Amino acid sequence: MPIYEYRCESCAERFEELVRRPDDTVACPQCGGTAAERLLSVFAGVGASSGTSAAPEAGFSPQRGAGGCCGGACGHMH
Repeated sequence: MPIYEYRCESCAERFEELVRRPDDTVACPQCGGTAAERLLSVFAGVGASSGTSAAPEAGFSPQRGAGGCCGGACGHMH
């Protein structure tokens, strides 16, 4: 089931909900209202089109291997 993000029209609470169909009615967890607007999802991306460089950061060494918090690029290994 997909997760959709909603904003309650009664109290403006933003929340996420697992729903079978996008047309299903969802209740706000804050006030219980059923008038909720489904929001557009924003996906993060890295590349020339997003205004950031796809080049590796300074100090990147592919020999460090994968792992750590950012694939090993920061040198922080777990």
